[in-house]
Amino acid sequence: MSLKLSQMPLYDGYIFDLDGTIYLGERLIPGADRVVEELRAAGRGVVFLSNKPIETRYDYAAKLTRLGIPTDVGSVINSSFVLARYLRREAPDCLCYVIGEQALLNDLDEAGIRYILDPETVDYRVDYVVLAFDRTFDYQKLNRALQGVKRGARLIATSGDRTCPVEGGEIPDAGGIIGAVEGTSGKKVELIVGKPNSMTLKVALDLLELPPERCLMVGDRIETDILMGKNCGLATALVMTGVTDRKALETSAIEPDYVLNSVAELRTR
Repeated sequence: MSLKLSQMPLYDGYIFDLDGTIYLGERLIPGADRVVEELRAAGRGVVFLSNKPIETRYDYAAKLTRLGIPTDVGSVINSSFVLARYLRREAPDCLCYVIGEQALLNDLDEAGIRYILDPETVDYRVDYVVLAFDRTFDYQKLNRALQGVKRGARLIATSGDRTCPVEGGEIPDAGGIIGAVEGTSGKKVELIVGKPNSMTLKVALDLLELPPERCLMVGDRIETDILMGKNCGLATALVMTGVTDRKALETSAIEPDYVLNSVAELRTR
């Protein structure tokens, strides 16, 4: 059973999901700016974490600032940044075929990872097929991914979210693209670096320079935000302003430590 909000202690570090937690589209969740301001004023560490690779960390920092939460890029992590770091560490000389948008390409460029988008021949060979949220996904891209896999490429992805919360509902996310490529190629994605993979959370903890037991993970999605936090030894707080509704919460085997109507209920003092 989730604990009462009155039982919530103050933590040294707070890791916030963005979509559905801090904002919906271009609308700030009421009270989110006050909560972050009060935590920072009290000397608490604050990091923002997103699975979405369709904007860069610089874009997210600028958006947060525009919405009333002044933020520098060093306080933002997203799945494309984590994936680029992973490839730079594990396979710096690799060649990738990428299904993704410009923000992902920017992170790969910054990490020095080579990639192709439009193979000149059907028998091209790459080391990895990289899958991400891509609003221009089509049959041609699906076929290119298939051909890459048939020639030995490994399948990796930024995130596995089925949908992305937006104001008024949800839109398809990377999970649909992963399903199409897996269904066509018969090969499973071997690595998804985004939430709930602990790889992403470890980057956030490194930024905070704190152990997991001194931090709180706050997010709107049970199967990513909350699961990741619990797997890594963090306390977790689920907000009801995004993807997860009361029915999903009641039927889930994953139980957050706290349930908040919104981030505005978070204790800051």
